[in-house]
Order: sequence, then structure tokens, then C-alpha cells
Amino acid sequence: MEIALLDGGLGQEINSRSSADTSHPAWSVKVMHDEPGIVVDVHKAFMLAGAKILTLNNYAATATRLKRDGLYELFEQTHQQAIDLMMQAVEQSGLDRNSINIAGCLPPIGGSYDASVAPGYSDCYEEYNRLIALQKDGVDLFLIETMSNIAESCAAIDALVGAGEPVYIGLTLSDTDLRAEREPALRSGERLVDALEQFSSRAVEAVMINCCYPETVAHAIPVLQQAGLRWGAYANGFTAIDALTPGSTVDNLQAREDLEPEIYASHVFDWIDAGATIVGGCCEIGPHHIEVLHQMLTDKDYVPVKLR
Repeated sequence: MEIALLDGGLGQEINSRSSADTSHPAWSVKVMHDEPGIVVDVHKAFMLAGAKILTLNNYAATATRLKRDGLYELFEQTHQQAIDLMMQAVEQSGLDRNSINIAGCLPPIGGSYDASVAPGYSDCYEEYNRLIALQKDGVDLFLIETMSNIAESCAAIDALVGAGEPVYIGLTLSDTDLRAEREPALRSGERLVDALEQFSSRAVEAVMINCCYPETVAHAIPVLQQAGLRWGAYANGFTAIDALTPGSTVDNLQAREDLEPEIYASHVFDWIDAGATIVGGCCEIGPHHIEVLHQMLTDKDYVPVKLR
């Protein structure tokens, strides 16, 4: 059986290797401008670990976020640099370029996790069109990542469809609903089942759950199984995300100590057993996690593959 294998928590891994004493609100984008070699090394580490889908380091580079963080003059340069550094990593890895997918990134416009800072549909749609245009010639496909609300998700989906690109979308779910034993919901409070119903009339190739607890992914599986879509997941390793507010930094967050690579992989295989065909890692899931996961997949006669 083929399983599409994503990379891990790219931005967090880059940020953790920075020589800076404190993180910047622009996160790994700031590191990329100050220490570009770190980005090359992290991409290469995920490639050599066995990841088949590698994502550009431009998650924090929306126009809205760069304006807020005082880096808007680097907007276009940032996206081109993300592509150039990925190409350097591929060349240095010695891998066949055709053996992997390079994925462009369509992130939340205003910031992760907080749906209240997302612009309306029209503004999001306009920004996503700009992001697609800047990345399209340098990537094989796009990942919509860490969507916390339905309107922003639909804007990203519609922009990709309009550009003739396949749609792979990642939703971030409330970890609180897991603890409270409520039905799975986006961080906006909108029900996952309602989001998937909205997507059913759009050309969505696959939906994924990303950047929440592995246990939250498991909580969402019954809904995903009923949606009639290809699905997958890539969880984070944070203890909680409540301390990260728009404009603040990841220095406010802590990593879990109970998600060693083998334990994380056990969560992933639970998802695969339930029907997931796209897996990987998000924040705090590093190259060694992906290496162990890749090895366990091959040991169990799964074939790690790219998406297209």
C-alpha cells in the first residue's frame, strides 16, 4: 500500500537551529533571511530522512503578516528565496528531483490558530492568488495548511481551483474539544463535519488534520471516514498553543516530552489503520521522527510515495 509521506515541522526545526537568542514574530522566515544555510540543511535533513513531499519555508510570509512584522519590503524576495533554497537542498541531497514533490504553502493569512484575525473571504482570496502566482513556477503542488475557519479555507480552495491546481488542505482542530469530549471542531468553533460539507461542492483532492495533538486527530477520525474524501494527518508536538497570539513568538510555547519518534509513529499507524493515506509531522516533529516513521513504513511493507 502506498502512503504519501510529508516532511515534519519545517519552520519550528529551522527556528530551533537559529543562533538568535529569541524568536522573531516572522519565525523561520526571519531565520531564512539571516541564516539561509539553516533552511537548506533542514530541507536536506527531511529529504534524507525519507520525506517525499517537501514544503517551502514561506509559511509566515503572507503580505498581511509581513506588513505587521515590518518585513513587507521582502515579500516577493522571501518567496523566491524559499524556492531557491529548496533547490539548493535538492541538489546537495543527491536525490533525483523527480523522486520528490516540492510543495508551495498557503498558510493562514493573519496568523496561526486564531480565526478572529483572518480577513474576510474576498481579502483572503486576493492574497492567496498573490501567493500562488509567486510560487507556482517553482513547485509541483500546494498545501493549504493550518486552516482554523471555513471562510478562509474556502478562499484558499477557490484560489487554487481557479489557478488549475489540485487542492490538498490541512485543518487545525481545537484540542479543547478532545478534552471536553465534544465533537471535533476547527479552532474557530465551527464543526469539522460542517467544514467538510462545505468542501464537498469544491474540487478537493484530500483533507488533512494538522498542527494539533495526535490525540485530536484520532478524535476526528470517525468524521473523516464519513466524508468520502481522501484524508490524512500531520500533528504537532506542543503541550498547548494558547500562549501563541498574533504578533507574539513561539518562545511562548513548549514541546511535549512524550512524543519520541517511536511513540509519534504509533499514533501515525493508528491513523493509517483507520484509512489515512497522507501522513507526516508538524511543529516539533523533526527529521528523526520522519526517519523512524519512514523506516517503520517500509518495515511494514508500505511504500512511501509523493502526492503526484
